[in-house]
Amino acid sequence: MSTEPEPATEDTAHAVDTGSETPGTAEPAGAASDARSDEPAGDGGEAAAQVSEVEAELAAQRIERERIERRKAEKQGPIDAGGKLSGSAADLLAAVRAVESGEKPAATVFGAPEPARRPAPEPVRPPRPAPAEHSAAPAGPVGPAPETVQSVRRVLAEGGAPEGLAPQTAAALLGEGAQDALRADPWLLLRVAGVRPEQADGFARALLGAECGPDDERRGRAVTVWLLEQAALAGHTALELPRLTATLAQRGVPDPDAAVQSTLAEGEALAFQDALEETGARREGEQDEEGEEGEERPVRVLIGLERYALAEESLADGLARLVNSAPKQDGSAADWEQAAASAQGSAAELIRAVAGHGLVLHTGGEASLAEPAALLRTAHALGLRAWAAAPGPLGRDRFAALLGAAPAEPPSSEPEASAAVTVTGLLTGAEGPGRDADGALDLDLLVVVDAPQLDVEAGALLAESLPDGARLVLAGDPAVLWSVGPGRVFADLLAARVCPQVASRRPDPGPLGELVSGIGIGELGQVEAPGKEVVIVPVRDAGEAVHRTVQLVADSVPRAIGVPAEETQVITPGHGGAAGTRVLNAALKERLNPGPGRFGGFDPGDRVVHTPVPGRVLPGRVVTADAEGLHLSCAGETVIVPRDRVEGSVRHGWALTAHQALGGRWPAAVVVLPGDAVQALSRPWIYTAFGRAARHLSVVHGVEQALPRAVADIPAKPRTTRLPRLLTPQVPTAD
Repeated sequence: MSTEPEPATEDTAHAVDTGSETPGTAEPAGAASDARSDEPAGDGGEAAAQVSEVEAELAAQRIERERIERRKAEKQGPIDAGGKLSGSAADLLAAVRAVESGEKPAATVFGAPEPARRPAPEPVRPPRPAPAEHSAAPAGPVGPAPETVQSVRRVLAEGGAPEGLAPQTAAALLGEGAQDALRADPWLLLRVAGVRPEQADGFARALLGAECGPDDERRGRAVTVWLLEQAALAGHTALELPRLTATLAQRGVPDPDAAVQSTLAEGEALAFQDALEETGARREGEQDEEGEEGEERPVRVLIGLERYALAEESLADGLARLVNSAPKQDGSAADWEQAAASAQGSAAELIRAVAGHGLVLHTGGEASLAEPAALLRTAHALGLRAWAAAPGPLGRDRFAALLGAAPAEPPSSEPEASAAVTVTGLLTGAEGPGRDADGALDLDLLVVVDAPQLDVEAGALLAESLPDGARLVLAGDPAVLWSVGPGRVFADLLAARVCPQVASRRPDPGPLGELVSGIGIGELGQVEAPGKEVVIVPVRDAGEAVHRTVQLVADSVPRAIGVPAEETQVITPGHGGAAGTRVLNAALKERLNPGPGRFGGFDPGDRVVHTPVPGRVLPGRVVTADAEGLHLSCAGETVIVPRDRVEGSVRHGWALTAHQALGGRWPAAVVVLPGDAVQALSRPWIYTAFGRAARHLSVVHGVEQALPRAVADIPAKPRTTRLPRLLTPQVPTAD
């Protein structure tokens, strides 16, 4: 699909150096750098009441990363493998081993000192955000000081870079002293979201003059880190060494192996080894051994950013703890069996599995959500402190409505026990039971719905936060798009077979259920739709696609189906292009809520999506605007987005990408497939987009035979992850 370049915001396939799909983070350009800076949270007393949800989330992530880093520091020692390597890969592996074992200091191996790890403080529960009206920005001082930004702006101007990058650059380079660091190493500009190597090269030439060259060690390190960041945006937690070095060569790095070694020596990435064997758990009776004496299994060497590598290891450790520990027994085995006997079908299987295991996977379509709901009611009846969580507010509200349709009698001490929460709200303390004296979540059972949306960082935070003896159920549809962030936690766990898996036998009903179920197995068949549940609208070009979409939302669907425009969601493959979200939202605003866009292009009543941090999408509407910023109503709460963050974190929301729409369902959906969307289509994308419709689906169809080909032949693009190989040595194979 031909789209406007906008790093980390598109749902389209992204043919970057990693060679894989970039799902996008569903946040506008410019938001990433603000959200990724680790600003300290406010603490204690009056400050706690002022802290925003964003600040609390950043604090929770920072604290958990420090815990992960401290635990990683305790796991020193060489890794036994690698005998089958040769050439530069063997040299690199030998260097890594020498440093890990203490045989040689990093300076003698790589020519640079190993940076000292920063001390990790003891975990502290982040402040609880105010539950009502709050700001989308931290209440305290945010970002680098104005004088630092001004100094960075002068350096950018000197190198011919856009001065508007100064705030993001100062934040990415950790504030004070950023201008000196940037002048000493101009390629640090690559740490700013949206900057590409060729742009950083031009900036470096302007600053360094004759000293600038493609063989500069600083350039090699910066491009290596940039490629690993791009890989993370495409969903990988690490890259295989040959693939990384080949891509570095394509990017004009003369000695890719030296660039990787320098990056490792500076502590900006980590190296790992995985034995090459069948993915998944060992077969029953198989022995985990190296083979005959004197032989070693061949290995692959992986290079990954420390942030994601340590999160994946922490996730594996936390999940293994749940699998290997006995779950807390609230109620006798007879009580659980009686509850299972009163349930129906696969809901009974789910209850029996949870009764005896700390980790359980549950798969199925939309109708299968009734089974986790039944499990929650059973847990409440047995006296367990049970909660449901979803990665986003769309999924939370959808599951809460299902629970409300047949409410349970929660324990009297848990008046909110039947409510669903968001994962972020649960971890920050803004929603849910809070934490106990040890800092663990104060619960016995956690059911996570829409689990395929969990990335490794969110998964690690959840797993590490669960107390010993707790039960975790991950429930979701494995056919939908994977997480926006790196990793494929749910799919990896299904492949690893380390815990019970319960597959729902409850089919999604009606013509829409039949259509989507067929897509899930690679078949795009015709379905009988007597009530106009599915309508195909052929178009010849993108202009006609936009016109017909507006007509459907504003007129045809309300008149023929009875679904008003505000309950109809438009879904399209990307933000750019002739029929992307930008063009469609502009046309829909003109028809549904025309106005001058008095505040950054927005007017009261506009339908929007707000992205406070990368990967989090909050749908809502514009209420008003004043000197404080743009006032939004998101999931029943008022969110104030400061003026300087509106452009970078708020978009119109009549039209969304499929990743933005994940977790939600609307009475009607209009899926737009213009001719330039062919490259973006895959079976998971189509399955996800079509599955957002509850009563009616209109498909604005301009891709001809590319649609059935994508359903039949284009599965999800693979992601390089380590979770299955980290888990299988720690837990036995599940039956």
